[in-house]
Amino acid sequence: MFFNLPTLLTWARIVAIPLIVGVFYLEGVSAVQQNLIATVMFIVFALTDWADGYLARKLNQTSAFGAFLDPVADKFLVCASLLVLVHLDRADVFVALIIIGREIAISSLREWMAIIGATKSVAVHMVGKAKTMVQMIAIPFLLYDGRPLGLIDTHVWGTWLIWISAVLTIWSMVYYLKKALPEIRARSR
Repeated sequence: MFFNLPTLLTWARIVAIPLIVGVFYLEGVSAVQQNLIATVMFIVFALTDWADGYLARKLNQTSAFGAFLDPVADKFLVCASLLVLVHLDRADVFVALIIIGREIAISSLREWMAIIGATKSVAVHMVGKAKTMVQMIAIPFLLYDGRPLGLIDTHVWGTWLIWISAVLTIWSMVYYLKKALPEIRARSR
């Protein structure tokens, strides 16, 4: 199941990472154009996260490999975008450290819980889903960094949303750690 349609969409998110980063190194392209291209690319590739899951269920093409690759692709896309935003001085490095640090910690926790056969303790929860949704809105706002049609200031909204996502990130990490705590205590004796 390496190359069915849902998995190809997941691979597309991974391939997108150097493309989104590379947009900001294009010569002869204005900053406004770079922002727009990166924003559209991020949105299109972020939508593949929904599409690959939907298609995998609809076409009955779910697989263990797809279940592994999907969150990895999401994390790569978000983390790479955050690093670009920090580099462009559009996101605070502290926010990036919170979000990336949480992803590493929770991924490690989930791996350990899988090894000991307790994955249900750290199954995806609504707080984690809310965190992801807010991140997926904040990042394109910050990538765009302007006023589309003269309406809203995406930098201001993106900054607020990325900080809200940092709070949700901490909240979800605490939630998952609390759920795993009984297993951690039982195995630390």
